[in-house]
Amino acid sequence: EMRGVARGPRPPQLAMGFMALFKKKEPKDLVREWQTKIRTEMRGVDRQIRDITREEKGVQKSIKDCAKREDLRSMRVLAKEIVSSRKTVARLHENKAQMNSVSMMLTEQLATVRSVGHLEKSTEVLSAMNLLTRNAAVRDSMREMSKEMAKSGLIEEIVNDALEDIHGVDDLEGETEAEVNKILAELAGEVTVSLPASEKTKVSPVAAPKETEPQGETQGVPINDLQARLDAIRAVEEAS
Repeated sequence: EMRGVARGPRPPQLAMGFMALFKKKEPKDLVREWQTKIRTEMRGVDRQIRDITREEKGVQKSIKDCAKREDLRSMRVLAKEIVSSRKTVARLHENKAQMNSVSMMLTEQLATVRSVGHLEKSTEVLSAMNLLTRNAAVRDSMREMSKEMAKSGLIEEIVNDALEDIHGVDDLEGETEAEVNKILAELAGEVTVSLPASEKTKVSPVAAPKETEPQGETQGVPINDLQARLDAIRAVEEAS
């Protein structure tokens, strides 16, 4: 007859593992986790900036090629893309600065934890996280982090129901012609130096800033890729 085998006590490591699943995290551990996540997001922002900057160099080359062919319409369409990409880069730098600010505030919270043993509610962190959770570039990760912060008592809960991207979609109709002309002056100016005088006069009006200038048919078209650029250029040529 088989007898049941007596089971010994659970290994201490296994018991501790189960306890860790349900144990509330220490405030200092939470802060360090948040700072690690923020550093990861900041590295992601740096990658985005590098990618956009690399792509802009290709567009700059295209503008110079268009200048050699005297393709003024294409030059303006491509210049508007650079205006948009530079504004995106500026927003990404703002995001990175905002996240760095949050990380520094969390470092201050560590000092508070050492003195009083818990996190103290911070309106400054709440304000910074509110901005980050409304920014499309980092929205998802920052919303998740804000929930953890609210649960820990560091900030009030952020209501996400009506949150919108604080920057929204770029409205190219609002771009000034001066921005486009400045880019064309930077890039096409190098090419026009070597052109005959008669050809310089054809390019220089595009590069020279103007206070008022009729809006082209491509004005307001959000150009995101090469195919979209080509479609916009065709639309202008067909309309002319």
